[in-house]
Amino acid sequence: MTQAIPAAREWHGVDAAVFRDQVVAANQPAVLRGLVKHWPAVQAGLGTARALCDYIKGFDSGGSVDLLIGESSIQGRFFYREDLKSLNFERRPGRISDALELIFAHQHDANRPAISIQSVSVPQLLPHFTDQNNISLATPSAIPRIWIGNSITVAAHYDISDNIACVVGGRRRFTFFPPEQIANLYVGPIHFTPAGQPVSMVPLEQPDLRRYPRFQHALAAAQSAELEAGDAVYIPYLWWHHVQSLERFNVLVNYWWDDASVQFGSPYDCLLHGFLTLRHLPARQRAAWRAVFDHYVFQSDADPVAHLPPENRGALGPMTPELAAHIRAALLKRLQRS
Repeated sequence: MTQAIPAAREWHGVDAAVFRDQVVAANQPAVLRGLVKHWPAVQAGLGTARALCDYIKGFDSGGSVDLLIGESSIQGRFFYREDLKSLNFERRPGRISDALELIFAHQHDANRPAISIQSVSVPQLLPHFTDQNNISLATPSAIPRIWIGNSITVAAHYDISDNIACVVGGRRRFTFFPPEQIANLYVGPIHFTPAGQPVSMVPLEQPDLRRYPRFQHALAAAQSAELEAGDAVYIPYLWWHHVQSLERFNVLVNYWWDDASVQFGSPYDCLLHGFLTLRHLPARQRAAWRAVFDHYVFQSDADPVAHLPPENRGALGPMTPELAAHIRAALLKRLQRS
């Protein structure tokens, strides 16, 4: 690292009201110290890593998951190969119990492979785990997901959701970058990614500032957090986060949710359509469309239809399922003509 990164704000004893009205409202990463320290899973891990392993295996339904496995040469960093056309790890089908035993089989190897399972649905693969280990801060629709691995690194990426990540076993270091730092993060391919979302190409541990000079501006805006078992962190919508698992056995459970209504579609769909229709326009036309989007979509000045009677606001009126269906039908008709 080239410079020290300030720590994210810490909170203690957060309840649902404080979380909603203060933590989420601040739109900043927040460390929630001791949020899940009472979980039986955390308590098992505070005894021994093996005890936590056996505790988790007791809930395994036997369903198949993807095991991510990389050679020791990648030093735990799941990423691209040099050509950016392939990844430096492979996926193998197996059970959660298989992954756990594989991790422990290599735990003391000097050149151990990188092993991980990521974003596995807890209710589906570990039924009844949430009977004893759950939180009330996320929305009820948030499905808990478990991440298990040895000492691995996940490159900086964003999620199209809010996120609470709870460290169940081991330790994790998070580094956060606000959404507006995207231009300084040197984002990799969008069409082909290690795990679904685009990632920063800059290795945080040893950033090459001659190759990625703007990354120093991202570092100046970054925040960090180091979490022990029982701690959690809130990661706001679209905030970039780089994650390092610091022990030989690490377990995390996270909760993703989106307060916006999903019935109207994903903003990511709009971004893809923008690649198709806007990105290759002449500069003067892009500038003109930027002004239109600022006015109608981002409302950078004022309500663009405040001067119109409600019955004449059309697509810019209050979004209802009926209006959304009408807009979607019009959009599909236009796409079919192109």
